[in-house]
Amino acid sequence: MLRPLTKPAPALATALALTTALTTTLTGCSGSDAATAAFPAWHNSEVNVVSRMVAGGGVVTATSMKPGGTLETVALDLATGRRLWAHPATMAGRLPGMGVSAPALTEPPGKGAVVVALDPARTGRWNATVVARDARTGRRLWTRPAHSTFGPQSCGPYVCLSEHTALSSARVVVLDPATGKLLWKLPGLAEVEWSDGERVLMLRLAASPTVESYELKTGKLQWQQPIEQALGPGIDLSGGWAFGAAGSDLVGYLAPYTDPRTKKLTTFGLFSIKIADGTVNWMRPSVVRVYPSGNPGFAPVVRPVDQQGAYGGFARLDSGTGRVIGQIPAASVPGSGWWLAFPDRMDKLGFLKHAAKGSVFDLTTGQAVPVEEQRGWSFCVTDPKPLPLKGQAPGFYSVAAVCEYDLATGRRVAGSPTPPSWFTGSQDGWRLWRDEKGGAHAVNDSTAEAPGMYG
Repeated sequence: MLRPLTKPAPALATALALTTALTTTLTGCSGSDAATAAFPAWHNSEVNVVSRMVAGGGVVTATSMKPGGTLETVALDLATGRRLWAHPATMAGRLPGMGVSAPALTEPPGKGAVVVALDPARTGRWNATVVARDARTGRRLWTRPAHSTFGPQSCGPYVCLSEHTALSSARVVVLDPATGKLLWKLPGLAEVEWSDGERVLMLRLAASPTVESYELKTGKLQWQQPIEQALGPGIDLSGGWAFGAAGSDLVGYLAPYTDPRTKKLTTFGLFSIKIADGTVNWMRPSVVRVYPSGNPGFAPVVRPVDQQGAYGGFARLDSGTGRVIGQIPAASVPGSGWWLAFPDRMDKLGFLKHAAKGSVFDLTTGQAVPVEEQRGWSFCVTDPKPLPLKGQAPGFYSVAAVCEYDLATGRRVAGSPTPPSWFTGSQDGWRLWRDEKGGAHAVNDSTAEAPGMYG
């Protein structure tokens, strides 16, 4: 039996409540302002980005909030940040815990990039219209009515769309982005977690959730892996989830959730499966990721939690093996009033105390290091407010922004606007991020391809 589930908001309020995790490469480009000053960069302050930003085909697209609380789909030129077009947007059936949906951007072979988003429209039983547009011109290509949906997602060269999510007839359809033609469909609720040109991996949102692999062209089931086989019985997705690729593997994370009936934590933790056949590589039950964070597939930093909800120390894991390669014992963790902060290369873990002296530990050795001249990136805002969206369910937050701090003083560092690559990720050498006012930023510093905190 399927039931509605909530994915944790990509917002600080939920992130802090879950204390969920940090992942990234330790050897990537530093991401500092000095390191990127000579590279092509831009800043567009005319938008108020509230979703993830997605790039492809020389275009950046995102969902932006207008002053009156309405949403719009915007497209910017990737090379210059210049606004190409904008159209009104909405959400119909998306759960607040999933955050504001980003448009899907895909590049069908020989057709040019296509942006697929949800336009406002209420006629009869339909609450919105799925619209595909040419990514550069905004020219409408095709439409499809929507009753309720979590929003479109790119899956390889196609578009995966959840439909009727509020109804018993919920399903996922796979569409040709150039024409809107239905290629194949899947009953029930599911979310795309990874895809390439040949296959798509989906998380089936069911009472007994599974990760399943489908052949993209035909929809043929290739393999399925029950998550209970990876983490153990007692799975409940209500606490949220996150996935990220690590080479030929997919690393998954389930966050803890307090069952209202038993008052106990549900099963949670990290696990890794092979993309080729779904075989479980390793598992780390009863650990939570920490925030701010990178993607789950890169050097996870976690904290163990016991059944009484008591936190242990911090451990850095190898994403390929799940082994502990560095840890900070629980006895070394400061008492309270701190926020996590990580440097550009994420080789240290800092405990930021605003307007006060913090502390820093080496993530490899677990030893304390002098805090003087140590800097770290942490959330710019620690008490985010829900977005004042018009005509939408309350409880949506924008994606968070990070700022650099001097850990010896607890104050922001002036003149360092470029966050590290573990936060921004990189697509075709471009790194994209949102500042705390919603402005869109980009720099092309040829950082290796990698997902960031929001995928």
